Amino acid sequence: MEYKDYYKVLGVSKDATQGEIKKAFRRLARKFHPDVNPHNPQAEERFKEINEAYEVLADAEKRQKYDELGAEWYQYQQQGGRPEGFDWSRWTTGAPGGQQRVYVRYGTPEDLEDLFGGRSPFSDFFTNIFGGMRGQAAGEREYRVRPQPGQDFDLQAEITLREAYQGSTRLLEKDGRRLEVKIPPGVRTGTRVRLAGEGGPEAAGGQPGDLYVQVQVRPDPVFEREGDNLHTEVPIALYTAVLGGETRVPTLTGDVMLTIPPGTQNGQEFRLRGKGMPHLGDHDRYGDLYAEVNVRLPTELTPRQQELFDELRRVDQQRS
Repeated sequence: MEYKDYYKVLGVSKDATQGEIKKAFRRLARKFHPDVNPHNPQAEERFKEINEAYEVLADAEKRQKYDELGAEWYQYQQQGGRPEGFDWSRWTTGAPGGQQRVYVRYGTPEDLEDLFGGRSPFSDFFTNIFGGMRGQAAGEREYRVRPQPGQDFDLQAEITLREAYQGSTRLLEKDGRRLEVKIPPGVRTGTRVRLAGEGGPEAAGGQPGDLYVQVQVRPDPVFEREGDNLHTEVPIALYTAVLGGETRVPTLTGDVMLTIPPGTQNGQEFRLRGKGMPHLGDHDRYGDLYAEVNVRLPTELTPRQQELFDELRRVDQQRS
């Protein structure tokens, strides 16, 4: 019988934590899963090794026994012993009559049969050393199903920019229950709000899935958003642009007065610090509001206004 180095299979050290073992298993299982590698015998065998190694190292009882066996095995090798001469008898757990009981973390019996075409997913080493642990009646085969999480669900919720600024709530109904979805300030289109445990029902004793509400922020007629910053257009009279003055600027918390210096040009932007959107997850941080000036020219002049503009033109021509 061939000794299996499960630590090497998962690529972890012998003092690896359970978290490190689980992380390594998940990474390798995704890479070599038969569904990802159809008609690839090498990937299938690798997946079997990975699953078998995790079955042992993720179980405290099995891992303890394996570590004790490994210590004796390496000591035997260092003393020059040959593999065929190693005494396996004190380590095997076979049931009477040569029948073995296998405890499986991965899937159900049907899953395994479908995945491996009815073939055993475990090596002789595993079934001889660990197959009869946690003793059942002779000849039984027990499959311990690894808990499978329920399916995650996705919904969409449309909100206004002002709701994105202040935060909002939406009410949903699920299985006769009303769920309140709290949408935090600062969300933007694509933000997902998670309701833990409100997805599909659990499978095999695992946790239920989650419900994700994906936010869609409707376009706003006044403000254009860019990250946490906002942009808006502010119309001002020609006289204000030339002589200076004040104008009202809309913000999401109410209008503010903006001082316009003399000689302001059309299209010039003014920055209002902290008048933008709150930063998602840090409501003490805000973006800025950029107000772009749109100088409005008078279209219907009185005779007196026409006379004054003519006078201004003559003065300007004389200066040049």
